[in-house]
Amino acid sequence: MTNKFPRLRTHSRKNKSGKLLVWYGYDQRPHGPEISLGSDYSKALEQWELLHLKKPLTLGRIQEAINDWRDKELPDYDNPETRKSYGKQLANVEAVFGSMAWHEVTLPIMRQYLRKRTAKTQGNRELSVLSIVWSYARKEGMTELPWPAAGVKDWKNEEQARTFEVTDAIFEAVYQAGDQVLKDCMDIATTTGMRLTDARTVRMPVDGKLRFKSSKKGKFSYFVVSESPVLTDLLDRRGNVDCTTLLTDGEMPVTASMLRGAYDRARKAAAKAHPDLASSIKAMFLRDCRKRAADLAEDDEAASKLLQHSSVGLTQKHYTTKGSKLKAVR
Repeated sequence: MTNKFPRLRTHSRKNKSGKLLVWYGYDQRPHGPEISLGSDYSKALEQWELLHLKKPLTLGRIQEAINDWRDKELPDYDNPETRKSYGKQLANVEAVFGSMAWHEVTLPIMRQYLRKRTAKTQGNRELSVLSIVWSYARKEGMTELPWPAAGVKDWKNEEQARTFEVTDAIFEAVYQAGDQVLKDCMDIATTTGMRLTDARTVRMPVDGKLRFKSSKKGKFSYFVVSESPVLTDLLDRRGNVDCTTLLTDGEMPVTASMLRGAYDRARKAAAKAHPDLASSIKAMFLRDCRKRAADLAEDDEAASKLLQHSSVGLTQKHYTTKGSKLKAVR
């Protein structure tokens, strides 16, 4: 069945009475979750044919653009986490909008989608991906209609920026509970403001410069190692390990799963060792090291430049938590 019907998956289990239950699914990995095709084999094959062979029923509909964008554009995104999240968001979008013709997707329809979506922030992200697909479709001549929300402000679900300050006490508690690999990663992230993917994969310095390309923005930047005591100490401690990445576990680069496991263990140990800080420690994510880097910067403008944001306002809203220093007038 696998060779004749690629991506068609068969699942089975016995219920409490011992009866064998069989159902089918269409495997979209790595671009999205599995699509359930039900328990009727003949109907499952009909749906498989529509999904896998992309029948002309999708022509002139949103699904045509989604299929095309997923095949041609999504694989070009460098960041694997971006590809994964876009794939999941796209799967939710196509379940609702895929069968619609372009003129059927209106702003009221999109607003209705957002109101019904229980995960409000994810709903916003899903329609952002639909907007990307829409722009692609216009470029490829699939539609001439403009994006239904073009020029309209505040049409998405309201989002509250997460406010969490990584205090010295919280950071030190987790840092001291971590292994050397985790400590090195936290040092890199809080010193440079790099995203975790970049902190984990940044190459060794060349000619005294730590160069990297932002995994999200694709922008090239560098740090002069001698200007940072933390980076200098990290390199001295690392020694001449035969590995191309700055962050290493012995002789090998560090994977995302290795880092996630090390952080989970350290956070759990830190919470146990510091019961007075336990709730705050448990609320801290490893990616909050980037937030701490913003707070350690000289001011909001320096923080915005460090994090490579398009505006200081973005940095102030989502990253800096220490507040602005004011001077008393009397």
